[in-house]
Amino acid sequence: MTNSSIALADLGWSAHFMMQVDGHELEQFLPARLSQIHRNRIEALSPQGALTLTTKHQDSTGEFAVGDWVLVNPEAQIEHRLDRLTLLKRKAAGVEAKVQYIGANIDVLFITTSCNKDFNIARLERYLILARGAGIQPVIILTKADLASDPQDFEAKAQKLDQMMPILTLDARDTTQVDSLLDWWRPGQTAALLGSSGVGKTTLLNTLAGVEESTAGIREDDAKGRHTTTARGLYAIKDQRWLIDTPGMRELGLYDAATGVEAVFADVLELALQCKFSDCQHDEEPGCAIQGAIGTGELDPGRLKRWQKLEREERRNSETIAESRERRRKFAKHVRSVHVQKKILDGHGDR
Repeated sequence: MTNSSIALADLGWSAHFMMQVDGHELEQFLPARLSQIHRNRIEALSPQGALTLTTKHQDSTGEFAVGDWVLVNPEAQIEHRLDRLTLLKRKAAGVEAKVQYIGANIDVLFITTSCNKDFNIARLERYLILARGAGIQPVIILTKADLASDPQDFEAKAQKLDQMMPILTLDARDTTQVDSLLDWWRPGQTAALLGSSGVGKTTLLNTLAGVEESTAGIREDDAKGRHTTTARGLYAIKDQRWLIDTPGMRELGLYDAATGVEAVFADVLELALQCKFSDCQHDEEPGCAIQGAIGTGELDPGRLKRWQKLEREERRNSETIAESRERRRKFAKHVRSVHVQKKILDGHGDR
C-alpha cells in the first residue's frame, strides 16, 4: 500500500458509519478501513495513508474482517470497530465450531467460476446463499470463456438458478471484457471476489488494478488452477472503487444463513407451502407438491436433495457454534468469578 492520503468518502465512508461517531471521537481517534489482517497485526487505509495497527488484546485479530471500519487511537491501536453494513461469514474449515469472517461492508459479490470442470451448481448455490443472507448483490462471473467450446452452455446452467441473476462470461485477461465489471459498483463502493482456487480471481484483480499478484497455470487432470492468493486483501480499483480478493475455498460451511437458504431456494419453499400436509417430508407422502413438480419435470430432484442437505447443515452448524459461544461465555464468567473471590480472600488475609 502507498502512503498517499485518501479521502474518507473515497474509502467507502458513508452516513451509516458517520452516525456511529460524534465530533469528540473524531477529534480523538482516526477512522481507518482494514485492508489486511494478520495474526498479530492489521493493515489499514486512512486519510493519513497506510497504517499498521495492533489490537488492545494481541489475540483478537480474528474479531475483525477485511473491509471493517475502525477508530484508531494515537498509539496505532484499534479503539473501536464500527457496526458493519454487510458481513460475509462462514463456518471455519475443520472440526472446530468457529466462525470465519470473509469480508465486511461489501456492496457486490462477484461469484467466480470457470467454464471447465470447476463449474459446479451446488457450489454456486452455496455462494449465492452467502450473498443473499448478507444482503449483498451477487453477480456470477464465468471465466476462461476463451478456452471453452461452448461457454453459453455454462451460462444457461447458471441462469437456471435465478432468471434475474446477472451473469458475465469473459476472458479474465481481456481488459475490455473485464472493464464491464465496473458497471456493477460505483466509486466509494466495495466488491469482493469469491470462488474456488484457480478460477481466475487473481487474474481479474491484475486486469482491473494492475496489482502484481502471482498466478499459476491450470492443472491438466482437473482443470483447476493452482492456489495463488493466500490472504484476503482490500485493493484500490479504477476511480476509487475497492475490491476484496479472497483465497480459494475448499470448504464453504454455512452459518447463520437461514435467510440465504430461503432466498436461493424460494421456488422449492413455494412448492412446499402447497403440500397437503404441513409436516410433509417431501418423500412419498400423498399430496406432496414438490414430488408432483419433480414428476412433471418442473423441479430437478437434485435441487430438492441439495435444499434438504443445506437446511440440515445450516441448522447444525448454527446450533453448534451458538453452543460453543455459550460455553466460552460461561467459562469466561467462571474465570471472572474466581478472580473476584480470590481478591476478596486476599483482602481478608491482609486484615
